[in-house]
Amino acid sequence: MAEVIDGKKLAEEIAEQVKAETAELVKSHDIRPGLAVITVGDDAASQIYVASKNRKAEECGFHSVTHQLEADIREETLIHLIQELNEDPFIHGILVQLPLPEHIKTQTVIQTISPDKDVDGFHYINVGKLATGAAERDGFVPCTPAGIMMMIRRACGDDLSGLDAVIVGRSNIVGKPMANLLLAANATTTITHSHTRDLPDVIRSADILVVATGQPEMVKGSWIKPGATIIDVGINRISAPKKSKKVTRLVGDVEYDTAAIVAKHITPVPGGVGPMTIAMLMVNTLKAACRSADVTSPEFH
Repeated sequence: MAEVIDGKKLAEEIAEQVKAETAELVKSHDIRPGLAVITVGDDAASQIYVASKNRKAEECGFHSVTHQLEADIREETLIHLIQELNEDPFIHGILVQLPLPEHIKTQTVIQTISPDKDVDGFHYINVGKLATGAAERDGFVPCTPAGIMMMIRRACGDDLSGLDAVIVGRSNIVGKPMANLLLAANATTTITHSHTRDLPDVIRSADILVVATGQPEMVKGSWIKPGATIIDVGINRISAPKKSKKVTRLVGDVEYDTAAIVAKHITPVPGGVGPMTIAMLMVNTLKAACRSADVTSPEFH
């Protein structure tokens, strides 16, 4: 039976370190990391996620600000707000909660954020730094892949030489940046997607499997290589069994019960990747604050 990678526990460890480093930064340089979160509209899932981010920021001792905007706001107004936050010396990280309403161009908004405050790691400059191996020095790694990589290192070590990694999903948020991180750690890396032939066979080659498709329990236990490390990024709400007292339940993109029998390590859903994403947002914001004062950023492993 697979060992469960407890993302919630690891995220709490990281948050405690961020909290301690924040207190030291305030004491030594009188700088308190500032995080501004912008939400547009009233998407229920986004509201829950933003509330979690705000709570964690406050727990870490950050200056936390939320801008709740109406769904019909003009794109120009949103961009003007971001430009003001770019100039605000008390704000070190800016995050625009996605998705945005259809009338707003997402990439235009993201590229308006200063690369030095782009704690989501989505600006083209930070994307380029990640692709060329410079993100750790003066850029930002997207939060979900950064958290996943920390979990993989805990399970498999820092050097992944000789291991085959397979990513299911090619999004700019998870799949593509994940590939860059795995390659940098010397894993032989394959990205798969909806047009990949013989997907189960490709997955069976994976010593490390990262699944981010948004399709409930798509990857079956019979597809898993014995001894593999499985990172399930998906979180899907489906109908609960008829005998259950609950109407719905949360599942990942991997069929957990069957995969856990075969794998060596596996992340749960919930309690796996999700908490790590928020923890790495705190790490990126702390790094942004340190860089603003030309202070060496702390290491997180």
